[in-house]
Amino acid sequence: MICIVLVAGHGTVLETQIKYDDTGLYSHLTGVPKALLPGIGGKKILDFWWETVNTRQLFTEVYLVTNADKYKHYERWATANDFPVENVVNDGSTTLEDRLGAVADLQLVIHSRRLQDDIVVIAGDMLCADHNFDIAQVIRFFRSKPGELIIYYELEESEKSSSRGIVEVCPDSHRISRFLEKPHDGLIQSRLASVVFYCIQRDSLSLLSDFIKMQPRAADRSFGRFWEWFINEKQLDVFGMKLPTGFQLIGQVGLSDYTKWLTHYSNKQLDNPTKPITCRSYARVGLIGNPSDGFNGKTIAMTISNFWAEVTLTESQTLVLVPHPLNDPTEFGSLQDLFCISRKEGYLGGLRLLQATCKKFYQFCSKQGIALTKQNFTLKYDTNIPRQVGLAGSSAIVSATLKCLMKFYNITDNDLPKPIRANFILSVETDELFITAGLQDRVVQVYEGLVYMDFSKTLMEDQGYGNYVSMDMNGLPPFWLAYLSDPSDSGRIHSNIRQRWLSGESVVVEAMETFAELTDRARAAIQTGDWSTLAQLMDQNFELRRTIYTDDCLGPGNLKMVQLAKQFGSSVKLPGSGGAVVGLCLDNARLMEMRQAFQEAGCVFCVIGPYNPSISTASGQH
Repeated sequence: MICIVLVAGHGTVLETQIKYDDTGLYSHLTGVPKALLPGIGGKKILDFWWETVNTRQLFTEVYLVTNADKYKHYERWATANDFPVENVVNDGSTTLEDRLGAVADLQLVIHSRRLQDDIVVIAGDMLCADHNFDIAQVIRFFRSKPGELIIYYELEESEKSSSRGIVEVCPDSHRISRFLEKPHDGLIQSRLASVVFYCIQRDSLSLLSDFIKMQPRAADRSFGRFWEWFINEKQLDVFGMKLPTGFQLIGQVGLSDYTKWLTHYSNKQLDNPTKPITCRSYARVGLIGNPSDGFNGKTIAMTISNFWAEVTLTESQTLVLVPHPLNDPTEFGSLQDLFCISRKEGYLGGLRLLQATCKKFYQFCSKQGIALTKQNFTLKYDTNIPRQVGLAGSSAIVSATLKCLMKFYNITDNDLPKPIRANFILSVETDELFITAGLQDRVVQVYEGLVYMDFSKTLMEDQGYGNYVSMDMNGLPPFWLAYLSDPSDSGRIHSNIRQRWLSGESVVVEAMETFAELTDRARAAIQTGDWSTLAQLMDQNFELRRTIYTDDCLGPGNLKMVQLAKQFGSSVKLPGSGGAVVGLCLDNARLMEMRQAFQEAGCVFCVIGPYNPSISTASGQH
C-alpha cells in the first residue's frame, strides 16, 4: 500500500493574516507553509502525519505533493526528518490561480511515479486532536470492505456543517449513502464530517482521470466534488470509518481560529493523561419476571446503591491490568489458606472480566468502523458485591470497565447505544468467558434505576434487542435483601430448563409466558402504588419458579431463606440465579424482627437503597 500526503495548497486567509499581523507574535511564521506551522506539543503539523505513516509494515512508499512556491521548505523538512527527498513531488504551481486542484495533484503522483497499488490519501495540513490513533486499524477496516474508505468525525457544537463535506452512513453496513460538500444549513441532518483522509483501491484510480476531464476548472477538482460524483452520481461503494477525535483543515481558516484550535487541542492533550477515569456500575435485584429474560419473557429489575463495582482507568505507557488483592490472589499465607480461599471463592476473579471486555471492545470498534487512538492505560477494579449470590457482580465489573473505555476513547452513545451496549456486555460474558447469563442484568446496569424489560421473540429477532422502559422511582416501598454468607455456585440454579424450553415442553413454555404476565401486572401495580398487589405477585413469581425448577435445583439454602421470610408475612423471591432473596415487607416492625431472625440464621440482611440515576452522579461516574 502507498501513502500520499497532500501539501500543495497555496496561501489563503491564514498566510495573509500571519504576514500582516501587527502584534509581532507571528512574524517568525511569515512564509511558512501551512503543514509546517506549529501543531500540538511543539511539533510541526506535518511531523505528526509523518510519524503516523512512517511504517514499512503498512506502506511500501510515502509521497509528499507540494507546489513550486513552497518546494524548498518541504525539501529542507525532508532532509531534517529522514523523509526521502526524491519522494517530494513538485506540481509546478506558484499561485492560487495556476493551481492544479487536489484531485489533479493526486493524479500527478500516480501517473508520474507509475503507481499501481491501493493508496491512502491524507491532507498534511490537518490539525488533529489526537496524535496517536491507530492507522493500522484503518487499513484493516479498509481491506475488509469491497470499496473505498472515507474517514469522518462528529462535528463539535461550534462547527457548522456548511464548512465541511458531510456524509450519511448506514449504521449496519457502514456504507456511505450520500456525500454533500459544504451543504447549506438544514439541507442534511447528519453531523458527520469527512476529512481528507481516504483509502482508494487500485482498480478505482482510473476514475480520477475521468473526473478531471469533466472538471476544467481547478477550483472544482476538490475531493469534496469528487466524492459527490463518485457516491451520489456513480453510486459506487464507499464506506465510512469514524475517528473519535477532532480535525481542522487550518488552511481554510484565519489566524484567530488557528490559535484558538491549537490552544483547545493542546489543553485536551494536557488534561487527558493526568486525570484518571473512575466509573461505577451497581448490583441489581430482579423484582419480578426473572428468570424469563433468557426465555423471551418480561422482567422488572432495579439497581441498588448498597453494592457496586468500580473501575479506574489511568493513561500509562503500557497496557496494564491490575489484579485485585482479594479477588485475584497470587499470594497466600499457607497451603491451607490457599485451599480455604479456593474452595470458597473459586479460581475465577475479576481480572478475566477486564481482559475480556478490552478484547471485545477493540473487536467491536474495529468491526463498527471506529478507529481508536493508540493510547495505553492501566485498569484496576474494586467491588463490594457479594460473590455467587445472583446480584450481577460479574456484569457490573464488565459494565464499569466499558464505561471507562468509552470515556477514554471518546466513544459516544451514538457509537454504542444503550440497547447494543447491554448486548455487548452479555457477549463478553457468554461468548468470551462462557458464563451462563441473560440480558436482564446487563440492561438494568446500562439504563440504571427501575427498568421494565420486554424480551419478546419478535422484538429480539426484528431489532436484536428488547423494549426497555425506565420507570418512575418516586415513593417506592422498602424492599429488603438477604443472602447466604457461604453460598454455592449460583450457576447451578439454571438446571436443564433451557433444554426443556428449546424442545418446546409445554409446562416450561407456559411458565415463561406466565412470568411475562406477572411482570405486566407488577408494572401496573408499581405505577399505581399498589404495593400489596406487588407483594402478592412477587410471591407468585417464586412459587412458579419453584414449580418448574424443583426444590432439589433451588437448594436448601435458598428455600430456608424463603421460609424464614414467610414466617414474618413478607413477600419473597429470588432476585437472581440463587444465593439471595429479595422481599417486600410493608410492616416496619415485622421488618426489624425479620432482620434479626435472618442475622441469627447466619445470613446477611440489609434494607435496599435503590440507585436512582436521575438524582445521583450522572452515568455512575465518580
